[in-house]
Amino acid sequence: MTTFDDRERAFEAKFAREEEMAFRVHARRNRLLGLWAAEKMKLTPEESEAYAKAVVQADFEEAGDEDVVRKLVGDLTAAGVDTGDAEVRKALDDMAVEARRQMIEAQ
Repeated sequence: MTTFDDRERAFEAKFAREEEMAFRVHARRNRLLGLWAAEKMKLTPEESEAYAKAVVQADFEEAGDEDVVRKLVGDLTAAGVDTGDAEVRKALDDMAVEARRQMIEAQ
């Protein structure tokens, strides 16, 4: 039975590593997305960092990406930036690819 126990522990450890990596990629994607939006709103570097953190925090409001999209569209519109839901979703997809690339390079 030890072979099966060892195999089970290995699968559990692999699952935990993959879940942690997925979480980190997701958080990095949101940070990059916040920096993208901050650039469009012409924020200072300090304000940009704070805004990126706020975008990461906004993702914890509800499951899925709707809370982040809603925050970004609302903030960009309030700042007078002509943008829409489709542009934010495209940026979200682009930043997901970049976040994955950055995490792979960091390993």
